[in-house]
This record gives sequence, C-alpha cells and structure tokens, in this order.
Amino acid sequence: MREISIRIAGTINDSIVDGPGIRFTIFTQGCPHNCKGCHNPQTHDFDGGYVVTGERLIKKIKSNPLLDGVTFSGGEPFCQAESLAVLGEKIKSMGLNVVTYTGYKFEELYENMDKDGWGKLLAVTDFLIDGEFVIKLKSWNTKFRGSSNQRYLDCRESLRLGRAVECEP
Repeated sequence: MREISIRIAGTINDSIVDGPGIRFTIFTQGCPHNCKGCHNPQTHDFDGGYVVTGERLIKKIKSNPLLDGVTFSGGEPFCQAESLAVLGEKIKSMGLNVVTYTGYKFEELYENMDKDGWGKLLAVTDFLIDGEFVIKLKSWNTKFRGSSNQRYLDCRESLRLGRAVECEP
C-alpha cells in the first residue's frame, strides 16, 4: 500500500451502528458542513484530531477477525478522499466492505468526480450515506442515518447508472 496519512478524530473497533455487521469506524477530522446538532461536532475543526498512517489503521483493522467492514465517518471523509481511497483499496483487498458517510449529496459528488479524489473514494465505497444532518428531520427510525433526508445508497450501482440508487440497510 502506498504510504498515506489521514487526520482523524478517532476510531471505534466494534461498531454496530455505522453500517451493516460489525465495523471498524474511522472518524475523519475536518468538516465544512457544520450541521446544527451534529453527533460529532468535535470533528469539524480541520486542525483538530491527530494524524495516523494508513499502515497503522490497517494493523488495527487486521487485529479484529470478526469485522464485516470499515466505515469512513466524520468529519467529512471527502475532504481526505485521496488518502481514504488508497486505504479503501487495501480494505477491499482484505474482503471487507466500505461504508462512507458524507454531508454531500451523491449527485454533487458524481458531478465532481475529478475533484480531489472524490471519484476514487466513491469507487471503493460499497454503501454511501449521503446528505447533511438536519436536526428538524432527526429520526430514530432511519437505520444508520441521523435524519430522514439522508439516503442509504448502493454506491456501485449508483455509479454504474449515474444516479442515486437507494437500498435497504
């Protein structure tokens, strides 16, 4: 794996709320959205958190044989898309799936796939949860999502068809 570094707020080793199955969740540091009521406001500051190498993250991921996949959360993962895409390729080669959370809508990401590695990160993402968190639409009934405007997308099918394809979590 090409050596990369990622600024993160932290990780969770055994999450069951950040996508299907047992997941290793990486909370990226830095977010331009600043959604009111955000679950992770400490991740907004682009200078916060700490820098970690991709190899260190892969070591932690490999140490848990029960994982179904890895989740990129935030902050905003697409602010570090190039590095996360490299990490995502390695994760996929290990037989794990990738879930990526983003405050952007799929349509904006798709229209700007050449921007800062956005297309590369989309290419390694199996499931994309898109859209900003909207406190007025907060819902406890939307699996893996914080507000009802957010969509759970089959990213590979969305890329194939060139439009957002929702699926059941």
